[in-house]
Amino acid sequence: MRLPAALVPLRHGTFRTLWLASVVAWLGTWLQNTGAGWLMTSLAPHPLIVAAVQAATIMPVFLLALPGGALADIIDRRVFLIATQCWTILAAALLAGLTVAHLMTAPWLLALTFAIGIGAALTGPAWSAIIPELVPREDLVQAIALNGIGFNLTRAIGPALAGFLILLGGSSLTFCLYTVSILAVISALVSWRRERRFTGLPREHFVSAMRAGMRFVRNTPAIQNAMLRTIAYSIPASAPWALLPLFVRRDLDLGPGMYGLILGMMGIGGVTSGMLLPLARARLSRGATVIGCTLSSCLGIVILGLSRHWLPAAGGMLLFGIGWTSAYATMQAAAQLVCPPWVRARSLAIYQLAQNGALTVGSIAWGVMGAQIGLSHTLLTAGLTGAVLAFIVRGFSIEAVVASSTPATATPGPMPLPEAPAAELVPLLRTARGRVMETVHYHVLPSQRLAFLALMHEMRHLRGRTGALFWQLYEDVAHPEGWLEVWSMESWTDHLRESIRLSDEDRVLLARASAFQREADRPARYLAVDPHEHVAPHRAAASLPVAAPVIRPATGLNSA
Repeated sequence: MRLPAALVPLRHGTFRTLWLASVVAWLGTWLQNTGAGWLMTSLAPHPLIVAAVQAATIMPVFLLALPGGALADIIDRRVFLIATQCWTILAAALLAGLTVAHLMTAPWLLALTFAIGIGAALTGPAWSAIIPELVPREDLVQAIALNGIGFNLTRAIGPALAGFLILLGGSSLTFCLYTVSILAVISALVSWRRERRFTGLPREHFVSAMRAGMRFVRNTPAIQNAMLRTIAYSIPASAPWALLPLFVRRDLDLGPGMYGLILGMMGIGGVTSGMLLPLARARLSRGATVIGCTLSSCLGIVILGLSRHWLPAAGGMLLFGIGWTSAYATMQAAAQLVCPPWVRARSLAIYQLAQNGALTVGSIAWGVMGAQIGLSHTLLTAGLTGAVLAFIVRGFSIEAVVASSTPATATPGPMPLPEAPAAELVPLLRTARGRVMETVHYHVLPSQRLAFLALMHEMRHLRGRTGALFWQLYEDVAHPEGWLEVWSMESWTDHLRESIRLSDEDRVLLARASAFQREADRPARYLAVDPHEHVAPHRAAASLPVAAPVIRPATGLNSA
């Protein structure tokens, strides 16, 4: 039987197993989130304190996403995910135990919600990074959307189920079931036989791995645009999450069952949106899809703010959910498609840092505003703000996977390789602590100057994406046709990683740059050496730069 377009990624067995396990865990997460939010309205019924539950869930992602992404890139992701789930189940068990024993207080609830958020913060980048390992590239966007479908399917069921369970056994029952749900993910991860990948190089160091991830994102405009669009959506979208529990209880005067029902309508909207996303992708660009989804969510927030009855409030949350799933699936796919495997978890961690940082700041800001001007007026303000932001950031494109101004078939030959290291230095290179400076000479005719400078602007980003700490372009003042590109890597091992970090588009760019090189101008590499270190004469001499003409930095092309 042929699967619907929205479900095609489920034909891949490992993805299907992990997806089903994640659905069980997401259902448990919604039970925990709903139970925590409702419990806080009894422990400390103040808008800012209730909003702090949402902030405590998200803030760890803001603090730990990048370290978690670095760890997920430099150690086995399967092992890392099992470890994060073990942490989460311990925090969840303590939360359930204290609530069952009637020992829960507002500070303890916030602290344990924060601890569970730590597990989520470390899990998120690694979980997103394994998706391209489980499905082929053509199924990647819909696999991300399918995660959104599963997430929102549980959102449709979870809050309503949580409301019933709270009536039946209190928030403690939802916390106990959440603890059990985590076992499904641990079991699926244990059964996954992940193929290990070896590069022949040592693992990256933790701190340098984080720096490399930040340099990659800083030099990849497509990810930056996706992050900006995500921030513009997330700030207003955090308002319903932060204020809905108190809005339902105080302004609508309803109980936990109706709170679960209204929140569940958002999940129904999310499932509907995810199923229809393939049709939208066939007709609309990514940017147009995000704007449409944002307007849907903002309209839903406005309707919620105007509601004085549960029915329009449920309709508003339905519209909000329709926009939420497809907006985030589209923006995350735009970011993920430009991330190579070596830096994928780190890049997605920074993307999620922007997303969850905006949700955290928004939750706190809307909570403060709700205490000042009322919940209804705050929701109206959030909805209007989101619509304005959507049009302000629409010029930051998320359409292209990787821009390339010249087709691959029209490029010249590959960049000449540098000379091999001297035999007497080879044993020293892998343990050397000094930076490696690399240089390339170019010969540029006056008529080629503007084209060359535009190309070097792209090269600056390429060097930064592959790990360069410093980049500079120099022009020979005695011979204006002579140019020198200089960049440095943190170590010899990082220099060796450059070649395995190149994408196909990067290789096209290098091939274009090779057209400006003469055969005799081979790239050169220099190893930095501490002059106070006791070294053999040949090693010290090898680290010194050769004599060169006087050169000056090229205007407008400074360090990466």
